[in-house]
Amino acid sequence: MSQPVFERDPSDPDRQEINPVLKLALELGPLLVFFFANARGEWLVEKFPPLAAFGGPIFLATGLFMIATAIALTTSWLLTRTLPIMPLVSGIVVFVFGALTLWLHNDTFIKMKPTIVNGLFASVLLGGLVFGKSLLGYVFDSAFRLDADGWRKLTLRWGLFFVFLAIVNEIVWRNFSTDFWVAFKVWGIMPITIAFTMSQMPMIMRHTIPDEDEKA
Repeated sequence: MSQPVFERDPSDPDRQEINPVLKLALELGPLLVFFFANARGEWLVEKFPPLAAFGGPIFLATGLFMIATAIALTTSWLLTRTLPIMPLVSGIVVFVFGALTLWLHNDTFIKMKPTIVNGLFASVLLGGLVFGKSLLGYVFDSAFRLDADGWRKLTLRWGLFFVFLAIVNEIVWRNFSTDFWVAFKVWGIMPITIAFTMSQMPMIMRHTIPDEDEKA
């Protein structure tokens, strides 16, 4: 029986590439489902009465978010035979905190999910640096070939960025309405993350190790 693979080397003959558009859809799909279900919860219940069992819009959104996340992870596994580490960890937290949200009928748990996920990633990355390990290199080594100093800098910056995201989530969900938090989670965090990622490209280029062909 095959075992889950988290990251394959790009030279692995069994590696399956996924269409970039489909990959983006699998990553953003559950969030869009979450946003739509929260915004149009009453309409969904009117069209599909059994959904009323979930409760209010945020609880319906949470239930459908969990289902969409499971579908996205399963589809990714079926297409690539890999389980990307970050979506997998995020998915596990979605299932745990989503289940608590529905069981206890308390939306605090699902609102804290981004804080927990980002705090976990920050702890792993920054904790690894304390012990001299640039753990981000183990995740993205197939995408970038950086020198040791580059991986340290990138790991530190992403670790601090995850701290920032955790703090921002705490500020937003504790001080604004549920609808605002959901909208910010979908339409705010993604642009911020894309902007941060793009801002790292100059540093990545400076620390990229040339291919042997380029050296020749």
